[in-house]
Amino acid sequence: MFVVGVVDYTTSRLSAPRSVCRLRYRGARFVWPRRRPECQSASTSLGWRPSATLTKMQVVATPAVRNPTPQFDFRSDGYLYCEGVRVKDVQEALGPEFSPFYLYSQDRIEANVQAYTEALVGLDAIVGYAVKANNNVMIMKLVRELGCGAVLVSGNELRLAQLAGFDMRRTVFNGNGKTPHEIALAVQAECLINVDSEFDIENILAAARRERRRARVLLRINPDIDPQVHPYVSTGLATSKFGIRTDHLDWFLDRIKQNEELVELVGVHSHLGSTIKKVELFHDNVVTMLRIIDDICAQGFRSIRFLNIGGGLGIDYERNGERIPTPQELIDAIRPRLAGRGLTLIIEPGRSLVGNAGILVNTVIGVKRNGDKRFVVVDGSMAELIRPALYGAYQFIALVEPGQQDKELAEYDIVGPVCESSDFLGKGRRLPEPAPGMGLVVMDSGAYCMSMASNYNMKLLPAEIMVHGDSWRVIRQRQTFTDLLSGYRELMPIPGLES
Repeated sequence: MFVVGVVDYTTSRLSAPRSVCRLRYRGARFVWPRRRPECQSASTSLGWRPSATLTKMQVVATPAVRNPTPQFDFRSDGYLYCEGVRVKDVQEALGPEFSPFYLYSQDRIEANVQAYTEALVGLDAIVGYAVKANNNVMIMKLVRELGCGAVLVSGNELRLAQLAGFDMRRTVFNGNGKTPHEIALAVQAECLINVDSEFDIENILAAARRERRRARVLLRINPDIDPQVHPYVSTGLATSKFGIRTDHLDWFLDRIKQNEELVELVGVHSHLGSTIKKVELFHDNVVTMLRIIDDICAQGFRSIRFLNIGGGLGIDYERNGERIPTPQELIDAIRPRLAGRGLTLIIEPGRSLVGNAGILVNTVIGVKRNGDKRFVVVDGSMAELIRPALYGAYQFIALVEPGQQDKELAEYDIVGPVCESSDFLGKGRRLPEPAPGMGLVVMDSGAYCMSMASNYNMKLLPAEIMVHGDSWRVIRQRQTFTDLLSGYRELMPIPGLES
C-alpha cells in the first residue's frame, strides 16, 4: 500500500502475492498490481507517471496490512494519528524533555477487551488481564471496569491490583518463585494461587496455617507442548522452569489430601508461552488438561471448578499480511471440548489486550554513517523498550510526520544512545532520511515494553499518555532525576531531598 507519509518498509516482508499498491492524493485513488516487492514509490516503471506536484510529496511503500489497528493511521497530511489526536501535536506539547514517551489508545484497549467478551458469550469465564504486560494502574482500572479479572506474578502486582479495585477472588497469583511473604499476601487477599513446585505447596500450607485461612489453589501443569515461539517466551515444554510434570502429579494430590483443612484444590492451570499464532495449540492443550481433570476427579477431588488455559495469543507485529487468529477463533477452537463440563474457563490475555494499543514516540537526534552502514539515532533505547535487544523482536517503525522532500529512501538501523551494541529498536528499516527533531515511532508497544523499562545508563522512565477521542492526558508522569536519587536520602544529604 502507498500512502502520503513516511512509514517503515522492509522488502523481505512484502511477499503477499495478491497485494496491490494504492495511492490516494487529493481525493484521487490509483490502484495497480504490485509485481515485485521491490516496488518502492509512485515513480516506478508500472505505466503511471505522477504529476509534478505529487513528486514533491514523500511517498513510501508499505506492507498491505500496514494499519491493522484503525486507531493508529497515517492520514493524507502525512502525519500519524491516534484516534482523533495527531501524535506530533502531543510530542510538541510535551516538549523535548518528555521524549521519549509511551502513548496508548483507549478505544483500542476497549475493542480488544470486547473481542474476548463477545467470543466467550455462553461460557462461564474470567478474562484475567496479565498485569505483567503493562502495569499502568490507569490501564488496570480501565480493563477492570470492562469486566476483567487480573493475573499476577508478584506481591507488588497484587498490591497494585488491590489499588486498582479488582475483585481479588477473580485474580490468579502465578509464578515459579513466589516468596513466603508474597504467598501470605495472596492467601490474605483470597486469590486463586497456582502451585508450581514442591516448595510452593509447602509455603502455601505454611501461609494458610499462619493466616488461619483456607487457600484456594490450582495445579500448574507442564503439558510438554511446543508453542513454536521464541525459546525465551516458551513456558510449556518439559524443559521449562514452569509447572508440574504429569508423572509427578500424584505427589501433589497426596499432599493436598493430607492437608484439606488448609488448601482446597479448585482447578488446573497451564500456559504454553507467548506470541502464539496457532489456535490448534490451545485446542491440544485443552484436550490434555481435561484429561488431567478427569484423572484428578477419579481420585476423589470433587471441587474442580476452574480450567485456566493461560494466555499467549500473538499480535501482528510484522504487518506483512500474516493471518493472526482472533479471540473468537481461539475460543471457537476449544468451545466444543468444554460443552457440558460445568467448568469456569480462565484465560489470561496480556499482549492481545494492550499490545497493539500502544506506541513508543521518540525524537531523532541525528543520522550517522559508518561506511555503507546508516544509523538513525533516537533518544529512545533498550532502556525504554528492550524487546528487540532481548528477543531480537521485530516491531513496526515509522516517522510520525512527512519526511524531508529532497531525501531518498535508504536502509537504516534505528539505534539509541545507550552504551551497548545491543541498543537498537530496529535493524534494516527502509526510511527517508529524517531530520533532527523529527518524531519516530515504534508501533505495537503497549505490552512488555514500559513494564520492562529500566534506568540503565541513568535513563529516566518515560511518561505514559492515554488518548481518548480527540483528547489526551498523562496517566503516568515521567520519572525525574530527583526520583532516581530518592533512595540515597538517608545516606547522604542531597539538596531538595531533605524533606
